[in-house]
Amino acid sequence: MPFNMKASLYILFTCFIFTVNAQINSKIIHSHNDYNQKVPFWNAYANGANSIEVDIILKDNNLYVAHDSHKINLKKTIESLYLIPLERALYMNFKSSEAILYLLIDIKSEGIITLNKLIEVLKKYPKIINSKSIKLVISGNRPEIKNYSNYPKYIYFDHQEIQNSISKSSLKKVAMISTGFKQFSNWNGKGRLTHIDKQKVEKIIKLAKKLKKPFRFWATPDSKTAWKAFSELGVDIINTDKPAKCFNYLNELPQKIAEIKSFSKVYTPTFKINSSKKTVKNIILLIGDGNGLSQISSTALVNNGELTLTQLKEIGLIKTQSADDFTTDSAAAGTALATGKKTNNRAIGVNPKGKPIKNIIEILFEQGFNTGIITTDEITGATPAAFYAHQKDRSQKNKIATDLINSNLNLFVGGGSVTFENLAIETKFQLIKSTNDLKKANHKVGFFISKKKPTPVQNGRDNILAEVTKESLAFFKQKQKPFFLLVEAAQIDSFGHYNDTNGVITEGIDFDKAITEAIKFADKDGETLVIITADHETGGFSIPQGNIKNHLIEGSFTTNDHTATMVPIFAYGPQSHLFTGVYENTEVFFKILKSISK
Repeated sequence: MPFNMKASLYILFTCFIFTVNAQINSKIIHSHNDYNQKVPFWNAYANGANSIEVDIILKDNNLYVAHDSHKINLKKTIESLYLIPLERALYMNFKSSEAILYLLIDIKSEGIITLNKLIEVLKKYPKIINSKSIKLVISGNRPEIKNYSNYPKYIYFDHQEIQNSISKSSLKKVAMISTGFKQFSNWNGKGRLTHIDKQKVEKIIKLAKKLKKPFRFWATPDSKTAWKAFSELGVDIINTDKPAKCFNYLNELPQKIAEIKSFSKVYTPTFKINSSKKTVKNIILLIGDGNGLSQISSTALVNNGELTLTQLKEIGLIKTQSADDFTTDSAAAGTALATGKKTNNRAIGVNPKGKPIKNIIEILFEQGFNTGIITTDEITGATPAAFYAHQKDRSQKNKIATDLINSNLNLFVGGGSVTFENLAIETKFQLIKSTNDLKKANHKVGFFISKKKPTPVQNGRDNILAEVTKESLAFFKQKQKPFFLLVEAAQIDSFGHYNDTNGVITEGIDFDKAITEAIKFADKDGETLVIITADHETGGFSIPQGNIKNHLIEGSFTTNDHTATMVPIFAYGPQSHLFTGVYENTEVFFKILKSISK
């Protein structure tokens, strides 16, 4: 056969994807009527489909690829579209020896004669017929079941008479079990199977499974919802006209599903001082980095349908665009919240021209407030840094660290102690080793919870965010001065970037535990305003499916970056009504100042 270097290089590149990823997905992806694809065989093969369907018609002693005789193209034979490419792939070792590839050959012309011609043609391709990782499966017009064993050992069959008995010798020649889905349901792949239809489908799958062969429905709905449903029902071979999308979806599904085992105990506020006109003494600002409405919704749904956060009544939406971009980053968004001014992405506490802007902590310090920052990021991370630092770029870690040392903060808690090893931070802050040490700490206190970025909740981080929030509030309360405390749940954003649903939700539940401590404090204190918001949304997160009873959510992401969607803002306590409505993120700064004005 002629060797085409350009084609072979293309094969080498695309099939690399297949050999690396094919075994990750335990389901068999079946490229239905594969010859209708723009690039038959290679599109399916390179994108993880390990079952490929081709219709053939015998005409003028040639095996053409077509569904109907009037659609025959003389250039499209089973050899040109499938056998030659497959043998080339085997020759170049693109096919993993562990992964079975099913070539489902659907005979549309007279069965026996066409099959005999196919066997004649296949003898020209010894590498295919001798391969242990290739199964040539005959469907469509087939010989009688009792004659299956009369055919060569490399010929297998698609068994469709599920309810009929089959001999052991014939069963050995069966590669898969198939039946039409529409015999049992007219479901279109949207919403859910009805209970009655689901019972019918489960019954036929159970019957097919008794034969201990891979099972497939044909004529199925072709959507993410359908692929997931069939996978969960135990269908082994997923029928699709979108092999790449189907493979990627099912391959990524484990990372998109969260089944939560740890929960936030919901606290119901008293609402005694909520939305009163009383002047605010203390401010607690909690920021869930990347925490959009879908992140909050998913966290609430797995947490038995509610959170402490979802008990609150004063709710608004804020716009997050930066000065120089439609979609903000944490530095610009943090700066907007901290200073009331829009700035460029990556800028920390400076305006678009790089000039420092006074932040809320500096302003409140001048008014006699104690101030503190808690984060599950490094303390030099963009969001917390926006409340104490003034640098042109968020990457200037050492300069940001120096700004922290020289800041008016009374308290900081976060990761990233390694950045401060040669900066003598202990001359300005009393460094403590546990939350218990806060009870006896002096005026300026620092607590590094990790050398670098703190461990995520799902990897073992304990309840430290809620604990340190509670102890920090007690620390400020005993000083009998007004205070401003920023609490950031930073890693909701991290897992949005990773497109990891479980990480997003576990960090969200952790955040709600800290919110609970803030709301409890506000109820007891009577003079504290609690504000909960996000700097931006991350991941374009949505929640197409889930199960409240089983604490399970399937998440979906449109990006691994930030998005420009508005984010919710909640408020509780005196003056909380100021935070309802839809407004720019810069307005949060001014509303805080208004809430404390006499």
